[in-house]
Amino acid sequence: MKHQSQQKKGRLASRKYLSADPLFEGLHKDFLGVSDYREGNPEISMADALMSGFAVFSLKDPSLLAFDKRRQAAENLESIYHVESIPCDSQMRTILDEVDPVEIRPAYKNIFIVNTVYLDTVIDNIF
Repeated sequence: MKHQSQQKKGRLASRKYLSADPLFEGLHKDFLGVSDYREGNPEISMADALMSGFAVFSLKDPSLLAFDKRRQAAENLESIYHVESIPCDSQMRTILDEVDPVEIRPAYKNIFIVNTVYLDTVIDNIF
């Protein structure tokens, strides 16, 4: 027997905050707010480096070298992860090693806390 919403619409609608696309878009938006410590006009934006680092773990590549090989199929990284300029493995290490973890906490909070309901719990000072 089909679910009621499936009968009405022909398919189940995805929940906005539980699908990957809005999560990745939100993460990218948060990463745009991370300050770039590098001087001048860097070729790779901080948001692109951070999203590429996220993609390494999300895609479960066994190493940065394996991810570097995947860079050749850049259209997936661009469309799914909103990465315009993909860093090579050494660039990613150099850029991400200097990022202050405090700067990426808002992204974590937005993913794991903002859309979650807690009963009788104050969560303002968790992070």
